[in-house]
Amino acid sequence: MVRVRFAPSPTGNLHIGGARTALFNWLYVRAKGGKFILRIEDTDKLRSAPEFVDEILNSLTWLGFSWDEIYYQSKRFDLYHEYAQKLLKEGKAYTQKLEGKLGEAIIYKVTPGTIIIDDLIRGKIQFDTSLIKDQVLIKSDGTPTYNFACVVDDADMQITHVIRGDDHISNTPKQVLLYEALGFKLPQFAHLPLIMGMEGGRLSKRTGATAISDYRKMGYLAPALVNYLLLLSWAPGNDVELIDINEAVKLFDVTQVNKTAATFDLKKLNWMNNQYLKNADPEKLADTLIPMLVEKNYIHPDSFDRNYLVSLVKLFQPRLTTIADFPDWADFFFVQELKIEPEAEKKFLSQDLSREFKLFIEKLDKLGKFDILNIEEGFRDLVKELNLEAKTLIHPIRVALTGKTIGPGLFEVIYCLGKERTQARLSRWIRGGSNA
Repeated sequence: MVRVRFAPSPTGNLHIGGARTALFNWLYVRAKGGKFILRIEDTDKLRSAPEFVDEILNSLTWLGFSWDEIYYQSKRFDLYHEYAQKLLKEGKAYTQKLEGKLGEAIIYKVTPGTIIIDDLIRGKIQFDTSLIKDQVLIKSDGTPTYNFACVVDDADMQITHVIRGDDHISNTPKQVLLYEALGFKLPQFAHLPLIMGMEGGRLSKRTGATAISDYRKMGYLAPALVNYLLLLSWAPGNDVELIDINEAVKLFDVTQVNKTAATFDLKKLNWMNNQYLKNADPEKLADTLIPMLVEKNYIHPDSFDRNYLVSLVKLFQPRLTTIADFPDWADFFFVQELKIEPEAEKKFLSQDLSREFKLFIEKLDKLGKFDILNIEEGFRDLVKELNLEAKTLIHPIRVALTGKTIGPGLFEVIYCLGKERTQARLSRWIRGGSNA
């Protein structure tokens, strides 16, 4: 059975690179009908923190990467010591008292030679072990080193495929030496290319190295983020970009991952998130929005019109880049005191439009039915009667009603605001200005 592992260190949050590694492991093992092992590498007692563990687990769950087994290295120290003692007894390791340290370190004796691995992505990679110094297995404080704990765990957990970033290639020969010394069967290795920023170089906070939990707070949808991660070094073929994760499972093959570094493009992620938002269930989007709107005091958690909120979600869905855009873009539906963008007021409301606004209010009053079709018809009749271009009145009305120069269709906005609020906001400008 295929068994893979994702092994994050809880010394920080789960970021884009780690999430892509988790995804490719998860995809591969789901395609093969195997087991996805989650191993928390928390041997660094000083830097590891429970809040990071929680963030990693919550982020993986949100992304949909369910695991079959979970282990914590901090609970496995006895096993590491057992295998270190085995190497000592066999004369393959030695102890050394390090200056300034209380205990003794256990160190593996590296013998010169050549190691060749057949990487599933990069092909044959050759290493000269004469360039590798003796490897510490157990530090003088009793904690295992990364490479040693990794080998013991991968063997004990029967990991068949090690799929990880190519920044680990330098660790591979050191680990192979330990596999062989302990008589363990080697797994197959696949080293994923790094993810770079748009300007070259490794990802930084500015170029996308943001925690997955932050992307969630910023309003990205999990399926959209997963779809985007999927395309970083792999493609389903036929120029397909939007692909359901279940379909991706059927197509994914780690041997088809590109060798070259992937480039993280935030604009592309934003485009993809917009595509997913357009097709998302408005009811589910409303559920996501409720806490954001409550936090801004736009709605009360126990007394708001859910159907009205869903109708507003539908209105904005095609335009949203992230779900978190909604509270800012749709604020005019929830506030009593409307804020007008200064530039918008100067450009579209500096002239006296009292007559035009008053006539439009009267048109709304005369509508047989207050719906989008009749609202538009009333507006078109008015601009025709006044011999005006539609845009001459559309932009000022939009700014007077929303405070903004862009947004959903004006007639849809008027319908959702309702007749009374529309007339009240237009009336402010009839009485002589925004402060009236």
